[in-house]
Amino acid sequence: MAKNKFHDGPGPSQRQLRVGELIRRTLADVLARGDIHDPELNRLSVTVGEVRTSPDLKVATAYVLPLGGHGKDDVLDLLGRNKGELRRIIGKKVGLKFAPELRFRLDETFDQLDETRRLFAQDAVRRDVEN
Repeated sequence: MAKNKFHDGPGPSQRQLRVGELIRRTLADVLARGDIHDPELNRLSVTVGEVRTSPDLKVATAYVLPLGGHGKDDVLDLLGRNKGELRRIIGKKVGLKFAPELRFRLDETFDQLDETRRLFAQDAVRRDVEN
């Protein structure tokens, strides 16, 4: 079977990006409105930073973080426990032929940003950047 030359690159396709963003917005809305039948999950404020989809759109990995960064392990457990209901809701709202399997990971971009700021604040780095 011939490969599609537009999908051989290292980055995601436009379709993956579009579907990932649609799932991200839908998931964030569902979590913000408390549409899940789990009171523990509904008590948390969860930020959905990004959703990446597999090339075949069968798997969607959501990068999440609880508000304030507290209870990271709890939020992953609660989302994992409710992923069937979340998948059903997202499948209905997004309108894809097949609802993707949902996976949840901690969004570490904020930690990376803090580390980058810390590095740029060092005197030696500031001197190098300013010269």
